[in-house]
Amino acid sequence: MIRHENPIVAIDPCSRLPSVRHALTVDLEDYYQVSALAGAIRRSDWQDYPSRVEAATHRLLDLFDRRRTRATFFVLGYEAEHRPALIRTISQRGHELACHGYDHRLLTDMTPEVFRNDLRRARSSIEDAAGAGVSGYRAPSYSITRKTLWALDILASEGFTYDSSIFPVHHDRYGISDHHRHLHRLRLSSERSLIEFPPTTLRCCGVNLPAAGGGYLRQLPWKVFHFALERSARRHGMPGLLYLHPWEIDPDQPRVSVNRLTRIRHYRGLAGMERKVDQLLDRLEFAPMGEIIDSSARSIESARDES
Repeated sequence: MIRHENPIVAIDPCSRLPSVRHALTVDLEDYYQVSALAGAIRRSDWQDYPSRVEAATHRLLDLFDRRRTRATFFVLGYEAEHRPALIRTISQRGHELACHGYDHRLLTDMTPEVFRNDLRRARSSIEDAAGAGVSGYRAPSYSITRKTLWALDILASEGFTYDSSIFPVHHDRYGISDHHRHLHRLRLSSERSLIEFPPTTLRCCGVNLPAAGGGYLRQLPWKVFHFALERSARRHGMPGLLYLHPWEIDPDQPRVSVNRLTRIRHYRGLAGMERKVDQLLDRLEFAPMGEIIDSSARSIESARDES
């Protein structure tokens, strides 16, 4: 039986930073691997679909080069095994590599033992492909929820130093709506700890609204996200987070037969996504997540000392 006990014994928030850069992150997966299409495409059939992740990723890399910015790529172990040259290229072009699980299996569908094995396989595949270490993790579809908080201690015990899986919103598929909204340290019952970097939210009328990218950015004006990131920096002195996927800048990807809600979630706004990301990169300063966490370590420690 899976235990649902909460391993978090304390949260050490980061104190206000003197200067703020936002985290630019990419979840590296192909269009047929996303959770929204899992009901229509089985993992065993992935090889039957034309891959488009390499071309889309190179477009992102070129965009980041033009804007002189670097990102964190949360990579599926499956992609690292099948496209090691792409993973090496990402690293060689100055970007950070982190782990996104092996084959985009949700944590809600795993036991702790299965998760640990998935984590080890994915990390090993990424590190073998790139020849570089991996210290960060993001769960597929932000699937660290109240029911899967046990994963945090496994991450810490496996040597991961930071996580970006807890989305502090209410959503039908993920989220812990009352979780701390900004960069912080989680102290765990095992006496281990883990840095948590939640996706950006806007607080409005007592509710956290998602404002970190992905499908939200595809379907809303980019200025909403610019406002959210600027507000995080100016009002709170905290870095925000922007996330996207290579398939989100690929409007010509094959269409899969799905229901209306899934069509909206997956396909709407693809044609304008690259332009929106470019607008944000032009106006805000971004950096890899690990770099931001390293530069914020003193502020997190000082907040802990004051608590």
